[in-house]
Amino acid sequence: MKVLIVSDTHGHDENLERAVMMETPFDMLVHCGDVEGREIFIEALVDCPCCIVAGNNDFFSDLPREEEIELDGNKVLVTHGNYYGVSMDISGVAEEAKSRDCDAVFFGHTHKPVIEEIDGVLAINPGSLSYPRQHGRKPSYVILETDKDRKMSAKIKYL
Repeated sequence: MKVLIVSDTHGHDENLERAVMMETPFDMLVHCGDVEGREIFIEALVDCPCCIVAGNNDFFSDLPREEEIELDGNKVLVTHGNYYGVSMDISGVAEEAKSRDCDAVFFGHTHKPVIEEIDGVLAINPGSLSYPRQHGRKPSYVILETDKDRKMSAKIKYL
C-alpha cells in the first residue's frame, strides 16, 4: 500500500497537484489539515480514498478534528496536532496515539517535516507544501508504504 501524506496547503494547491502527479499511483491521500475550504477540490484531484481532517485555519469547516484510520492492518491517528502542542514537542501527540492503541500518528501544524518513532508509535509530520518553515524551506510531503508483512516505512520528499 502506498499513501501520500500532506498538510498545511492553506488553499494553495499548485504544489499539491505537482506531488500528486509525481507520486501517482497511490492508494490513499491523507491531509493533516489547513485545507482552507479546498477539500472538495482535493478529493476530486485524486482517484483514491481521502482522509482529510480540520486544521486550526479551517474555521467553518465540517471536517472532523481527527480520525482513526486503518492502513493495511495498522491503526493510525490523523490529526492536525495543534491541540497536542506539537509546536513545542511531539511527544504529546504520540502519547495520545499510543493511548488509543494506534501504530502511527500523522499530524501537521508546524510546517516542518519529521518522521520519528516515539515509544513504539511512528510519528509523521509531512511539513507543508505551501509554506515550509524548516531549514531550506522546501515544500515537503511524505510517502508511506507498507510491505508484504504490513510493516510501515516512510520517506520525506521535497519539491
